[in-house]
Amino acid sequence: MSDFIQFLEAEFRSQANPQVAAEQKAYLKGRFEFFGLKTPIRRDIQKPFLDKNYLPPKSELEPLVRELWAKPEREFHYFAQELTHKYTKQFEESDIDLFEFMAMHWSWWDTLDFIAPKLMGDYFKKYPQKRNLYIDKWLDSGNMWLQRACLIFQLKYKTELDTELLSRLIERLLGSKEFFINKAIGWMLRDYSRINPQWVIRFVEMHELSNLSRKEALRLIS
Repeated sequence: MSDFIQFLEAEFRSQANPQVAAEQKAYLKGRFEFFGLKTPIRRDIQKPFLDKNYLPPKSELEPLVRELWAKPEREFHYFAQELTHKYTKQFEESDIDLFEFMAMHWSWWDTLDFIAPKLMGDYFKKYPQKRNLYIDKWLDSGNMWLQRACLIFQLKYKTELDTELLSRLIERLLGSKEFFINKAIGWMLRDYSRINPQWVIRFVEMHELSNLSRKEALRLIS
């Protein structure tokens, strides 16, 4: 496992770009360090490490992700979540605790918006009996990022989206002053308007959404 990370780090460092790193750090409000790898370059470097024929055993995933997540450079976090996604078919019931950890540490929209729909969303499809337990826990946590995860984990569900649950989640978070919560409310409604615009219109008409949420929700509806 240590060799895996060392080889990855050596590849990242070999193509580091300090100028790009400074721009990326500024874009994310100075919250994270970067090697300065633009996404196409990073993904090209990662490709051999994500080859299904050479992936580490599933049993090594959690300690590997936690070690990657402990590193300061953001590229390690991006790699860790994309690595985790490779194991979707092997998700176990206990994996939700790893996803929760990822959401709560080094938290910002750039990772949460991958973790929630692609990891948590796939997990809850496989283990629907765990959904309400964790959704209620995250709503009650007061943690903005876990609450945002509640809102957007269904982002890829399309026609399978549970509108009753989405309604309950939005109603619970109405009145929030958090930009990332109100943006997520609008984002979910806007995306679902591609599937069922009339439902979204009715929902918006019946609820006092923030201006941001309302604007985003109706963006695609003429």
